[in-house]
Amino acid sequence: MKIHIIGGSGTGKSFIADKISSLYHIPHFDLDDIFWDNTAAAYNTKMPVERRTVLLNEILATDAWVIEGVFCDWLRESFSAADRIFVLKAPQLLCDLRIIRRFIKRKLGLQKGKKETLRSLYDLLVRTNRYQKRRIPEILAFLGEYGDKVMLVKNSNEILKYIGGSSRCK
Repeated sequence: MKIHIIGGSGTGKSFIADKISSLYHIPHFDLDDIFWDNTAAAYNTKMPVERRTVLLNEILATDAWVIEGVFCDWLRESFSAADRIFVLKAPQLLCDLRIIRRFIKRKLGLQKGKKETLRSLYDLLVRTNRYQKRRIPEILAFLGEYGDKVMLVKNSNEILKYIGGSSRCK
C-alpha cells in the first residue's frame, strides 16, 4: 500500500497518516521532515535539495508507505508511485482551531514541535487560508495526470472508508 496525502496545515494529514500506519503496519513519513532542516538553528531553514531528493528516493524505494504534507511541485515521483493520492480539504475554521490547539500544546511542552512564535502562528494561519482557497484548485489541476487515483476528501473518515479501514477516526 502506497498512499500520498496532501493538504494544508490543520487538515488532519498527520492524524490520518498515523492511523493508517498503525492499522496497516506501514511507515508514515511527514514531508516537513525532509523539506525543512529541523537540525538548523533557525526556524524555516530548508533542507538542501540534493539531500531532500535522496531522502524522498529512500522512502519511495520501500514496499509500502504513507506520505503526507502540503507540498506538491517536487513530488512527481511520489505521485507516480502512489496507489492512491488523497487531497484533504477540511473546513477552514476547523483547520484554524487545530493549528492554534497544536501551537498551545507545543508551547506547553505537551507535543513535540518546531520553534514557533506568535508571529509564525499568525503567518501559518494566513498561509493556510490562502492554501485552502488558492492552492488546492492548483494542486488538483497539477494532479490531473494521475487520473482515478486522485481523490478530494473533506475528512479522515472518508480516507479510511475508501481504503477499507475498520476504525472510525475520532
